[in-house]
Amino acid sequence: MGLNPVLAPVGPADSRLTPIYAYFSQQGWQPLAFQAETWAAYLEGKSGLIQVPTGSGKTYAAVMGPIAEMLTDPREGLQLLYVTPLRALSRDIEQAIKTPIAAMAWNLRVEARSGDTSATRRAQQLKQMPQILITTPESLAVMLSYPDGEKRFGHLRAVVVDEWHELMGSKRGTQVELCLAYLRSLQPQLRTWALSATLGNLEEAAQTAVGQGTQPVIIRANLRRETIIQSILPESVDTFPWAGHLGLRMFETLVDALDLEKSTLIFTNTRNQAERWYQALTFALPDQADQIALHHGSIDVNDRAAIEARVKAGTVKWVVCTSSLDLGVDFQPVERVVQIGSAKNLARLLQRAGRSAHVPEGVAEVFFLPTHALELLEIAAFRRGLAAGTMESRSPQPKPYDVLVQHLVTLACGDGFEPQATLAELQQTVAYADLSEAEYQWVLDFISQGGQCLRAYPRYRKVELKAGRYRISDPHLARLHRMGMGTITSNTPVRLVYTNRKTIGTVEESFVSRLKPGDVFFFAGRQLEYFQLKDMVLYVKGSQRKSTVTPTWGGGQLAISDTLSDHLRQEVETVGRALAAGDQPAPHLPEEIQCIVPILAAQQRLSSLPRAHELLVESCKTREGQHLYVFPLEGRFVHEGLGFLWGYRFAKRKPATFTVSVNDYGFELLGPPGYPYADLFASDFFSLENLEADMRASLNLSELTQRRFRGIAQVAGLVFKGYPGSRKTSSQLQVSTALLYEVFTKYEPENLLLRQAEQEVLRDQLETHRLAKTLRRLDQRSVVWHTTRRPSPLAFPLLVERLGARLSNETLMERIQRMKEQWQQR
Repeated sequence: MGLNPVLAPVGPADSRLTPIYAYFSQQGWQPLAFQAETWAAYLEGKSGLIQVPTGSGKTYAAVMGPIAEMLTDPREGLQLLYVTPLRALSRDIEQAIKTPIAAMAWNLRVEARSGDTSATRRAQQLKQMPQILITTPESLAVMLSYPDGEKRFGHLRAVVVDEWHELMGSKRGTQVELCLAYLRSLQPQLRTWALSATLGNLEEAAQTAVGQGTQPVIIRANLRRETIIQSILPESVDTFPWAGHLGLRMFETLVDALDLEKSTLIFTNTRNQAERWYQALTFALPDQADQIALHHGSIDVNDRAAIEARVKAGTVKWVVCTSSLDLGVDFQPVERVVQIGSAKNLARLLQRAGRSAHVPEGVAEVFFLPTHALELLEIAAFRRGLAAGTMESRSPQPKPYDVLVQHLVTLACGDGFEPQATLAELQQTVAYADLSEAEYQWVLDFISQGGQCLRAYPRYRKVELKAGRYRISDPHLARLHRMGMGTITSNTPVRLVYTNRKTIGTVEESFVSRLKPGDVFFFAGRQLEYFQLKDMVLYVKGSQRKSTVTPTWGGGQLAISDTLSDHLRQEVETVGRALAAGDQPAPHLPEEIQCIVPILAAQQRLSSLPRAHELLVESCKTREGQHLYVFPLEGRFVHEGLGFLWGYRFAKRKPATFTVSVNDYGFELLGPPGYPYADLFASDFFSLENLEADMRASLNLSELTQRRFRGIAQVAGLVFKGYPGSRKTSSQLQVSTALLYEVFTKYEPENLLLRQAEQEVLRDQLETHRLAKTLRRLDQRSVVWHTTRRPSPLAFPLLVERLGARLSNETLMERIQRMKEQWQQR
């Protein structure tokens, strides 16, 4: 059972809270201590952050203080702004706030505003704001782009930012920081409260939410909800595992382990995986298919809302979903959560687990189904991490210039901005605390004159200085700006529409380009036939023909976090010690580890299992060439950087061309036959000296930077995606951004947006900060070098990862089987 929650005293300490306590009493509730603590802090004029487990009552903790103040000191206009990252969340939050207002007949109006809100309603809201408005970061930014912002937001008392752990580390979080800074300039007494369930760096998170110069209050509760993890184990495991060799093969095992009478969310890590699992489950249970649903971000918003309503009503029992249901949508009927494949991140697993038993005393139940036998090691590491109470940290983005460019143009579209006062506001945010005068002047020149390269083009001269304030130079540019606002960039989506004009959802242009009229594919639980593509809209018809073709969406693979990798290394060492002591089948080890003992024992026999103070390196020769396998157990992104770095450092000693393959456990370098890795290896392979220069030289950084620049150019408003109904294709956007990238590189190499693109590649894609920490750690370890006759069980997945990039699935399966047969004969 979960811990008994600590309750607040029966009566309010502040008379302003009397209506709130009256409502709680009417419901038969007593406020929890952390809720009463938050209300008191708010009424004292303080700002801060609330961190308690999912489903513990954070929303009422955040909003009841402001509501109490509104009831005792009523005023006109917007009083409370509630910012949430998901439109789906806004529906739940609106209902949660309206319920006590209706029950107690409080004279307060609550509305929501997002991209789903009708144009008529949005126009009415701009003229007359409700007292409480629930919105998204993007919709808030759009509101700031209209004149009369001071009149609209000047009476604001409080802003609540929900799911701050989800927003803070992204550009959407930066966008929220900038909007809050502007709102504080209009209302200096504004109070800000951030809500979070899973963060390791609370102090930094709280300071980022409330801004520099304010001392945040951090509210915690002793509500440590118990999380029970139960693994669905395969009947047997292959001694040579590889990514994806389990997964869908175990769908019957999953069906047998679950109960259709228990409401269950089945999480996958990708939309493609969700589509395939939905197919498999409805195939296994055709008579109950109406009780199984599919939910992901590319399905039409109305269909998603209908599914959420059916879950709450209990008519849908199983939902196959992605991160679209990660966050605080309140599904109290949900009793169980399934995670397909490793969540790769402690916070993500806890967040998903919190969807079940979504009440303060609830016990979260998670079933884990591996897609890869070695993921069972990760789930044992998850248990270790949860027991230790560790959690990943997230830090704000450091000075993203593209978001700043967009924000300043947004302010210019509204009431305009005074440059020096705005710089002072910006420097009160954590993201732009060290923004220099020179950088700020560059941004001002860029938006007013087009910078050094674009001065000849009027559409890049977006703002002009009039009477000491920068204002938008042309109303037409303001309209274009509002259409392109936001910090989420992706490949241009193609709308999927039935021939009767009913919208189904969106897929990526790259997927549609591989289809032709008459082709059938599976999407959102339907068999659809390609009819016609026109103006980025794919018209389809329902089909009875069966197809296993499923859309794929772009997006990087998940990598294990630094926190989880620490626990993973400890788990590997524990198992290695047990096997070295002859403790087999090691009954004291977790059931997941016992299941894969044959794999780990084979690894120990052919090579070894690395201890915490060791770095395992293996070398073997095949007909393909000379293989080097290195196992730091640090995560895919770190290994990608490390693989290219070592390839470059080997090639400096003896020139050669290497193929690099990576996964979460290690990396492979495939070199020419007989390449002398062992003779060339030296301790300076761990050196931090010239690390950034070596990284630039080791891979095509300009290609990676150009790809990253596409998104930056969209956020900064350098390319226009097109009008609704005539959106530009991905290839058109790529041509536009490639031309800008070429011009900037050639004529303005110090362009801040170029610099940002390169820094994002190094920081986000190659994780050079983690790479540097890893090199320091590896330098302290002893290198254990094994020459093997064949790839070991840890090395085999890396070999398959490389083959999978150039072979079809059928050919890959045949090749894997042939290799295993050859090695078993040896």
